[in-house]
Amino acid sequence: MQFDPIPFDVVAGLLTWLKVMGLSALLVLGVSLLTLLATHGVRGPALLAREIFAGLNDLASLSPKRVWALTQLTIREAIRRRALLVFVVFGVLFMFAGWFLTGATQESDFEAKMYTYFALRTISWLVLPVVLLLSCWGIPEDIRIRSLHTVVTKPVRRLEVVLGRMFGVGIIGTLVLVIMGGTGYIWILRQVSPAGQAQLTCRQPIAGELTFLDREGNPGKGVNTGDLWEFRSYIEGATKSRAIWAFSNLGPSAFRPDGTLVIENRFLGFRAHKGDMNRSLLYRLTLVNPETGARAEIPINQINEFRNRTDEVPAELPGTVDGVEKKLSVQKDLVSSKGQLLVEAACVDPGQYIGMARVDLFIRTPDNSFASGYFKAVFGIELMMLLIVLLGVTASTFLKGPVATLLTFVLFIVGDWSREFLDKFVSSFLANKLEGGGVLESIYRIVMHMNPTTELPTGPAFGAMKLIDWAVAQFVVLISSVIPDFKTFDMTGYVIEGFDVPFMAAVLPSMATTLAFFIPCVVLGYYSLRLRELEAK
Repeated sequence: MQFDPIPFDVVAGLLTWLKVMGLSALLVLGVSLLTLLATHGVRGPALLAREIFAGLNDLASLSPKRVWALTQLTIREAIRRRALLVFVVFGVLFMFAGWFLTGATQESDFEAKMYTYFALRTISWLVLPVVLLLSCWGIPEDIRIRSLHTVVTKPVRRLEVVLGRMFGVGIIGTLVLVIMGGTGYIWILRQVSPAGQAQLTCRQPIAGELTFLDREGNPGKGVNTGDLWEFRSYIEGATKSRAIWAFSNLGPSAFRPDGTLVIENRFLGFRAHKGDMNRSLLYRLTLVNPETGARAEIPINQINEFRNRTDEVPAELPGTVDGVEKKLSVQKDLVSSKGQLLVEAACVDPGQYIGMARVDLFIRTPDNSFASGYFKAVFGIELMMLLIVLLGVTASTFLKGPVATLLTFVLFIVGDWSREFLDKFVSSFLANKLEGGGVLESIYRIVMHMNPTTELPTGPAFGAMKLIDWAVAQFVVLISSVIPDFKTFDMTGYVIEGFDVPFMAAVLPSMATTLAFFIPCVVLGYYSLRLRELEAK
């Protein structure tokens, strides 16, 4: 795997959401209060309180029947506007895609990856623009043709209009996605050759924690062979350098019915000299019981460059306990009473290096069906689609259709393509590691030709400059928390690599992100529609 799935911390996520919601609410209420004080004087706080209580009253008077009626109206409008014509484009793409993809590669595993990637990407690229346009143009179009004037004269709340739009567009998008997802799944099964069918699976790995020993056998870190991407570290061959994976909570489910243990790896080689070019580099795995010290070596094997290598450990194998050689049971003798197991990896070839990351070695439990991971990835597209619906409908309550579309699209681009930069900035700020300081300090250093490591002069002006930079950085941190992380919803990588989509590391954070935006989007959309002038075009 080229990624390292980390389980989602529900408590930390909830606390972060409460913090961001609280700060955002205080910011909005503060700006609103100052604006009302400037325009209405002492009546400002009373007007603000009246609008807040009006919103609570509309929430208490919410009618599910009226919401459903507006939802049905939204669905009919979408059908009338020929939104379902996207099926025609979808069908044409899949009809002719086989001509260009068939025979593109002779490798069965790459064939399965290619068809799966094409199907999931096509589904997302067709569904998302449709729901983007439907959600951003619905309310502005109703205001333009004055159909919303008829609705609001009925006993219908603005809150019900917003919810009806969100639910209606969400149902249309879900219908399109379900049909496309099912069609794509059947298409993949029909297009992949019989040799590639074996690659359509969902492995369920048990990952361990990785530590390293240096060439002297002391705890340390792996060797950097010059790669700018430090995802993997390397161990040196024919030395005491080791990569050690610590597994915990191993039970009978980790073993096959016959007692064998399947260990899979994806090691990479780095040759410091040519060596034997007729074979790959050699590695050796050793199983260790951390309680008793029992050790057993697995026969030396060759790494499988850029592909996975599987080592099937038999139920029993020769090993040593306190220096005494004996036959050991993997499940009883090598796995501790607490379910712990250490797996040591060593490079056999002198002067060569083998690279690995935490996820490059794992215990492989019985596989799930391909449908399990595929439809979880489709569900990730569904959650991303619903989030775009929330953002689009909310933007359409205070902006015209084209501007709302542009705003939602920009949020998607920033939350997907620029998310890594935002996260890096926020982490550097929180760790106080911003080179050159904030905005004003950086400008000052550039103008004065100062090195980023040079200390600033002391004085009230420089103190004020740092205070402003701190306030700006806090605002950027808040904005980065408000912008959704759309990379969370992309589960395609798991499926094309043949892994099941983990619930705690992928599905749950995607669900939490969508739910986290539901309440603020509904509140913002309601008040924006309530306070705007419907005659404005």
